[in-house]
Amino acid sequence: MMQPLALVYYEKLMPGSQLANKLQDLNYRVQTVNDPAPFLLRARDERPLLAIVDLAGGDAVCDAIAALKTDDVTGHIPVIAFAVEGATPVMEAAQRADAKLVASETTIANYLPELLNQALQIE
Repeated sequence: MMQPLALVYYEKLMPGSQLANKLQDLNYRVQTVNDPAPFLLRARDERPLLAIVDLAGGDAVCDAIAALKTDDVTGHIPVIAFAVEGATPVMEAAQRADAKLVASETTIANYLPELLNQALQIE
């Protein structure tokens, strides 16, 4: 059986690399992107099951989420966004960009399987 692909963008090594390792432990293939600019192109090429993005990149990351969600090819891909505790403005911007879930770094670290299940639910 083929492993589902998670496309992960992170700026900060921690928790980004930990998140990638946890996804691999949950039997996901993981591809990382270190710049939000090519995020849409990578998603178009690779067709991931979901995308997880670190909001530390601010507006550029929210723009990448919006581009992903408005694209005909990638619009169906659920996006989980995460940020440090108290980063309310960027978290709200991610919600406006149509991220499926927005969580704190602590929440994503502690509840990744539950967040994955919630993000992948068909509505």
